[in-house]
Amino acid sequence: MQKSKNTLCRSMLKCLCFLSLLLAALSACTTHKGAGTMAPADILEVNDYIHKVVDSKNSRSIALAIITADGVTYYNYGKMADEGEPVNEYTLYEIGSITKTFTAILLSDMIKQGKMALPDPVQNYLPAQVTMPGGNAITLEHLATHNSGLPGIPDNLDAANPNPYAGYTAENLYTFLSAYTLTRHPGTRYEYSNLGSGLLAHVLTLVSGRSYEELVIERISQPLGMDDTRITLSAEQQNRFARGHDSAGRITANWDFDSLAGCGALRSTTADMARYVQANLGLYKNALYTVMQYTHQMREKTGQADLAIGLAWHILTLSGTDIIWHNGGTGGYRSFIGFIPSRKVGVVVLSNAVFDIDYIGLHLLAPEIPLPPVKATVVVAADVLKTYVGTYQLTPQLFFEVTLDADVLMVQLTGQSALPVYPESETDFFYKEVDAQITFGKDNSGKVTTLILHQGGSNLTANKIR
Repeated sequence: MQKSKNTLCRSMLKCLCFLSLLLAALSACTTHKGAGTMAPADILEVNDYIHKVVDSKNSRSIALAIITADGVTYYNYGKMADEGEPVNEYTLYEIGSITKTFTAILLSDMIKQGKMALPDPVQNYLPAQVTMPGGNAITLEHLATHNSGLPGIPDNLDAANPNPYAGYTAENLYTFLSAYTLTRHPGTRYEYSNLGSGLLAHVLTLVSGRSYEELVIERISQPLGMDDTRITLSAEQQNRFARGHDSAGRITANWDFDSLAGCGALRSTTADMARYVQANLGLYKNALYTVMQYTHQMREKTGQADLAIGLAWHILTLSGTDIIWHNGGTGGYRSFIGFIPSRKVGVVVLSNAVFDIDYIGLHLLAPEIPLPPVKATVVVAADVLKTYVGTYQLTPQLFFEVTLDADVLMVQLTGQSALPVYPESETDFFYKEVDAQITFGKDNSGKVTTLILHQGGSNLTANKIR
């Protein structure tokens, strides 16, 4: 790994990060040793781990920044594409849902200017012809803390499109809002919502009269010296833009955004994101520090042990130490950013594949959160794969549907999208997007009878019914 120093599936669309699956793994950390300080041994372990991830083709590249009060250290390994140039701290990636933290800072900035307030009804800021679900019940704070009662994504968005958010206009958004009926009262339950975050950013553009990208550049990127944090890339930046890859290693379409840009549209580099972490930690003088601190304040519980939310930022508390973080994912990228204000340390991890990299950042910040093993695929005969196709019942209401797409098994749990799994043996398969595995069980005659999901320390058995 090169080192330098410097002082589509609908389940993916709902999160632009795999928050619920990550939390399942975090809940397995029953022993809290206290958040770490990124000792050299931890860094060397992660360095070796990143090499294994890239060399096994689970990712094409990983770019890492470690931030302390002494400066920033970068670790880069891999290429922008199979035949591309090696990555460095100036390589651009889609950062997905980390964009939401920029939206929260813009909201905080407008509150400081007296233009808005957290209790304000969203309805107050929309055109007269638009009717918010619940009337005045949903506030700006509800949107910023994922407590609005709005779904993860609107049902009139083309989730099957490889570039699903492109062309989703304000008119599409207004049509959905005016027709949607809330299923619960705002403020009663946390539910991660790209729609809510995108709507919040849209409201900010209406109030300011500026596009979302203009707001980010004028209020955040330019003041902090983050010249590569953009939505629209110049020709020179395009040359530094890593190509995204799906779990099978195929190049994916980049994601473009229209009215919901504030939920996931930004592209950036580890150099810029390290600068962003430094600003959030107050490691250099900047006019946004108090505005940023306002977004870090704990506001709501998420329903998961030790996890709360501020304005967009998630706050994981281990042994009394708060880790403030967010992750992101688009069709071919994953991202993670996290920091510990009390210790003035932070981490940025960017990748141009869908392999789950959250654990790299979390492990550096809290070593008790383990790095999952890096798995390599083996070849399983097509006639064996066909025996796994079928329906497996987990509960009276929950079923796993297993299908075969070319030579890849696809597994779909009721209410979720199908995700590919890859063989590490004839009966054991693993996900690349999240730390979870599946084992197919057979009876004495060799007939497939069960599917066992291994995740977060739990083993859930579903019986094959057809």
